[in-house]
Amino acid sequence: MAHILQTKTPMHFLNPNKDALVADFVGKPLNALRTPAFIVDRAVFAENCRKMHANARDWGATFRGHLKTHKTVEGTRLQLVSDIGKTSAVVVSTLMEAWGVVQGGLVADGTVKDILYGLPVGLNKLDDLSALHAEMTKYGGTVRILLDHLDQVKFLEEYERAQEHPKKWSVFIKMNGGLKRAGILPEPVSFKAFMRRVFASSAISVFGFYTHAGYSYGSTSLEEATSHLTGEVRLTNDAAAMAMEVLAESDNREVSKQPFVLSVGSTPTALSATAEAKLKMTSTLNGTLELHTGNYTMLDLQQLHTTLIGRPQISQKVLATVISYYPGRGSDGQDEAMCDAGAIAMSKDTGRIPGFGEVVGKSWKLGRISQEHGILVQVPPDPESGRTNPTLKIGDTVEIVGQHACLIAAAYPWYYIIDSEEGSDKVVDIWVPWKGW
Repeated sequence: MAHILQTKTPMHFLNPNKDALVADFVGKPLNALRTPAFIVDRAVFAENCRKMHANARDWGATFRGHLKTHKTVEGTRLQLVSDIGKTSAVVVSTLMEAWGVVQGGLVADGTVKDILYGLPVGLNKLDDLSALHAEMTKYGGTVRILLDHLDQVKFLEEYERAQEHPKKWSVFIKMNGGLKRAGILPEPVSFKAFMRRVFASSAISVFGFYTHAGYSYGSTSLEEATSHLTGEVRLTNDAAAMAMEVLAESDNREVSKQPFVLSVGSTPTALSATAEAKLKMTSTLNGTLELHTGNYTMLDLQQLHTTLIGRPQISQKVLATVISYYPGRGSDGQDEAMCDAGAIAMSKDTGRIPGFGEVVGKSWKLGRISQEHGILVQVPPDPESGRTNPTLKIGDTVEIVGQHACLIAAAYPWYYIIDSEEGSDKVVDIWVPWKGW
C-alpha cells in the first residue's frame, strides 16, 4: 500500500481551564449567564446512567458507555459507576476523547480499562492509536478498534511488521445491519471469506462483533424498539456463528480462545433492553452480550418522540435570551420572537417533533434558525407537557430543549452544571468537554 503519513492528537493546544471557570461561575444564578448557554442537570444525568446500568443487568449484558455525547471526565465517571452497576469499558468517536480519558486520570485511577475507538480504524491514526495502546497497557488496560475492510487488515499487518515489538490489535468486526453507515453485510460467502483472512492475520485478535441500530431512532413504541434490539442481537449472533464455522474448518482453531462479544445498542434499543426483552431472545447465543449507548445520558426531542422517555428524563437544555418580538407576524396572525440561539447553538438536526426545539414551560417552539439567531413561534398550549404559558417579552430568558443533544453539546466550550436535587437555579459545577478530533 502507498505510504500514509501519520497524524497526532493536538491535546496541548485545546480546552479551557476548568478551575478558572469554576471560580468565575459556580454559585451564579442562571439568569447571570451569557446566552446561549448549555445547561446540564447533574442529578437527572446521573439517574439516566443508573437506569442504564439496571437495563444492562436485567437484560443479562455487560455495559460499554459511549462518551460521544458529553465528552467529559465528570460525565464518564457517572456513566461508568453507580449504585446499580459498574463498568470500565467505553466507546469513543474521536481520539481526542480517548486521550481526554487518559489525561483526565480515568485510566490511572482504574475507572477506564477498555477503550474502543468507535470508527473503522483510520490508517493515518495508527501511530496515535499505538501510543494510546502503550499508555493503556501501562495501567493494565487495552485499546480496541473496529474493522470492516480487508485493506485495513493489510495495512495493520504492514504497520506491525515495521515495529520493533509487533503487537496484535484487539478488534470488533463492524456489522452493517441496514443503516449503511459502516460495517460488513452478513452475506455468508463474502463474510466467511473476510473472516478467513482476518483469522489468518498475525496483527489481529478478534474480540467480537459490533453493530448500531441507528434506524431505531424512528421507533414510536417499546415493542418497536425491542424488535430493533432483537435484530441487532440476531445480526451479531449470526456473524459469530459464521465465524465459528470458519474456525472449525481452520487449522488455526486456537486463534479465538474466549467467547466472542456481541456488542449491540443505540439509545432506543438500550432503553428497551429489559428483563422482559431478554425473555424474547430464543436463539442460543454464540457469545456474550454487551450493551453500548451514549445519548441516553442527556436525551432530547428525537428520543422523546420514541415514547421511551418522558420530558423529566431530559438532562440538557439551552438557555437563550429573547432579543426582539414581532406581534402577529406568524401564521394565522400568531406572534413571533427572536432569540440569540441559532443553528450553531442548537444544531440543524430535525426530528419527528416539528421545529428545532421546544421552549420549556411556554407554548412556543424554535421554528426557524439562522447561524446565530432563532425564530420562536407560538404553538397551542399543551397541558400534558406543561407548555402552557403564552407570554414572552424582550429580555426574557428561555430554556430550549433541542432535537439532538449530541450535536447541540458539541457547540459549547463548557457546560454549566446544575443539580435539581440541590436546587436547580444556580451553577454548581463546570464540565469542560474534549473538543476536536
